[in-house]
Amino acid sequence: MNETIFDPDPDPDSNPGQAIDQRLAARLAALRQQAGWSLDMLAERSGISRATLSRIERGETSPTAALLGRLCTAYGRTMSRLLAEVEADPPALLRRAEQTVWIDPETGFKRRSVSPPARGYMAEVLEGELPPHATIAYDAPSVAGLEQHVVLLGGRLDLTVDGHTHRLRAGDSLRFRLFGPTRFVCPGPDAAHYLIAIVQP
Repeated sequence: MNETIFDPDPDPDSNPGQAIDQRLAARLAALRQQAGWSLDMLAERSGISRATLSRIERGETSPTAALLGRLCTAYGRTMSRLLAEVEADPPALLRRAEQTVWIDPETGFKRRSVSPPARGYMAEVLEGELPPHATIAYDAPSVAGLEQHVVLLGGRLDLTVDGHTHRLRAGDSLRFRLFGPTRFVCPGPDAAHYLIAIVQP
């Protein structure tokens, strides 16, 4: 069975995750409508241009990790919860080949949803792989006080939390609560491979 992949490639024959990509676009549009916001209002809240938001909601472009982070902050959702909401009939047991992989079209960052998608649970586990010399920055947490546990499985990772940079090596772990910006940098030469446990406050 092929793993589910979020990928910006518009060709349905080469992209097994296009249906899920479209569900993500539809879910983002539905969230804005439920909030009663116009595109202009969401643009003001998220700092994303109206034109880009429109293209994302129509499924014409895949949001980068940074843009998706801003949208999650605007809607008060973790990224794990948002991605779980676009899964159909989530199982309790999720084989690795069935786990959703979202690819940031800007950096090549891969985000694998390890935890089976479900509502009502407070913790999620995800797996990340950041290519050498790539950087991902988030302006703010999706939910203030979000607890994270990061375990670096391989490579090196410079993780900046609230202005303080932690230089992680394979086997290192870091635990913190998120209230401000974060920045993930892979100094190379190998990709940074890590697990993150996320617990909502």
